[in-house]
Amino acid sequence: MVFAGQVDMKKMARVASIALTASITGLLLTSCQNDPDIDITKLTAETDPPEVLYNQGLANLQAGKTTEAARKFDAVDQQHPFSEYARKALVMKAFVAYRNGQNQDAINAANRYLNLYPQSEDSAYAQYIVGLAYSKQIPSVTQDQKPAQNTIEAMQKVVDNYPDSEYVEDAQAKIRFAKDQLAGKEMQVGRYYLERKEYLAAVTRFRTVVEKYPTTNQIEEALARLVETYFAMGIVSEAQTAAAVLGNNYPDSQWYADSYKLLQTGGLEPRENSGSWLSRAGKRLIGA
Repeated sequence: MVFAGQVDMKKMARVASIALTASITGLLLTSCQNDPDIDITKLTAETDPPEVLYNQGLANLQAGKTTEAARKFDAVDQQHPFSEYARKALVMKAFVAYRNGQNQDAINAANRYLNLYPQSEDSAYAQYIVGLAYSKQIPSVTQDQKPAQNTIEAMQKVVDNYPDSEYVEDAQAKIRFAKDQLAGKEMQVGRYYLERKEYLAAVTRFRTVVEKYPTTNQIEEALARLVETYFAMGIVSEAQTAAAVLGNNYPDSQWYADSYKLLQTGGLEPRENSGSWLSRAGKRLIGA
């Protein structure tokens, strides 16, 4: 038989226990709220095992919740730094940052991964993310093309260091695009000098395109501009050689037709001088 007093004592014990728990919780919350370095929303997450956090990140990513996915992957990295899931989470952090348009964060995370795990199965992908993030930053040819140069360097590492990876083909495509941009920048500056009759400066820019970027989509105009520039300078042999190289490689080009007409105004026609730098450069062109 249980007496009323015993029941009351049990109730009082439970109440006291609840009050004590509430008091401790209140102290913890107050402490956390007063400490700007503690995020109370993450206190319980510290007890989650790495595989749970990682899988939650994947689930959020699949659901399109990239911000939450990034938080989960970051939690794995921060709370379980020596686990295998931390390695996987780091490369996923790089991917999510890239997806969110946070290109520098993606580059930083991917480079950190490469420094920590240079020979891992995901190192090719991490290097590829670096190149992708740089390529997303390539501006128009009127602006500085440092991101294009960075893209080439990053993607070339994919090609050279991971030749059997599935990312090589796209890496090569990104390299071609970046080189087109660099060549386009040289052409823009060269045309600027040509319009102002600063011919030597113009030749330097157009020559850079022919010698350094011979496989880009700027090569035909570069040769035609060399014809125009050399012709204006009175260096007819080089003008004729530039036209000959252009005609040999791109006979149906409008740039060649225009160059031919220009030479005709001076009673000239395309004629290649085998001793010219243009003749040597012409053998490396995509139309050769």
